[in-house]
Amino acid sequence: MVNFKAQLANWKRPQVTRRSALFFLGYSLAFSTTLVSCGSPSTNSTQSSSTVPSASPTSSTSSNGKKLFRVVRSKQLTALAVLEKQGTLEKALEPLGYTVQWLEFAAGPQQLEAIKVGALDIASTAESPPVFAQASGTDLIYLATTPTNGKPVALLVPKDSRVQSIKDLKGKKIAFQKASIGHYLLVKALEREGLKLSDVESVFLTPPDANVAFSQGKVDGWFIWDPFVTRSEQSQVGRVLLDGENLRDTTNFYSTHRRFAQENPEAIKVFFQEIEKAEIWTRDHPKEVAQLLAPVTQLSPEVLEIMHDKYEYGLRPITPAIIAKQQEVADLWYSLKLVPVKVDVKKGFLTPEEYAQFTPQEVLARK
Repeated sequence: MVNFKAQLANWKRPQVTRRSALFFLGYSLAFSTTLVSCGSPSTNSTQSSSTVPSASPTSSTSSNGKKLFRVVRSKQLTALAVLEKQGTLEKALEPLGYTVQWLEFAAGPQQLEAIKVGALDIASTAESPPVFAQASGTDLIYLATTPTNGKPVALLVPKDSRVQSIKDLKGKKIAFQKASIGHYLLVKALEREGLKLSDVESVFLTPPDANVAFSQGKVDGWFIWDPFVTRSEQSQVGRVLLDGENLRDTTNFYSTHRRFAQENPEAIKVFFQEIEKAEIWTRDHPKEVAQLLAPVTQLSPEVLEIMHDKYEYGLRPITPAIIAKQQEVADLWYSLKLVPVKVDVKKGFLTPEEYAQFTPQEVLARK
């Protein structure tokens, strides 16, 4: 079998520019300010030392001299959140000389900006952020994918809104994170009704800012994911106009920078072994998961147990069908003139032999 580490060593090493690093520093400060100013329950708990890297944006070594393995923090009902709470990744990577850091970002696009400048190592996003990242020149590697899980993503309208269908949203203000799953599904939902994105007024807001705008009645709709969806319903602020169960045709991705994959193949392999274990544990222990993640999601264990059934669990392998669908997503954004270049997503995918070097065998068997 081809040696994964040797192959990765042949990949081109990208440059992290001073301009990119300075941009990320500025973004990090702005993001931290946004979280403080929002003041909502969903964002107060984000103020921790791990929100922004403690060293320079391109630092890859901790203060104790160990290598850093920086993973995005999930505050959703996910195996990734379970993995952090259980602490098993830290134990698994310690023999390899790594210290794990969990870093928090507003959404997928912010994660991938951090990937670009070397301030995050493992991102977890929907289908669209990687396309926008590739269009911006990020040397991205798609590592693995997940089930579609469309039901936890929904278009909310105010509880007492007269809007009863997508067509009723024509000319109205819809909030969403640009280049997110909400952006993508809004396009798909409008197209299904013979409408275009230009038929609504797009309001680009990060989830924390959109949460405030929606609760204050400043927008007419909000395309967002759980736990925001369920919290909005529980608080009687919003109701679901439609969810992504029969709308979403894409998956989420774990991704990294080519440079990190090149230099840390064994750590990546360990990460996927541990995240797959967490996926299966999450699937099989709904009550325990609900107790574990209640503080993370700010929802009661009882509500989390109900939410558990919205999801499928277990990683999925990268297949030709996954790559083809991701190219369709890239072509859609290009056709809408929302990315400046036509993206060839295949540049971010590996060969089956390369994926086999770090993907658990039970995941590969799900093809």
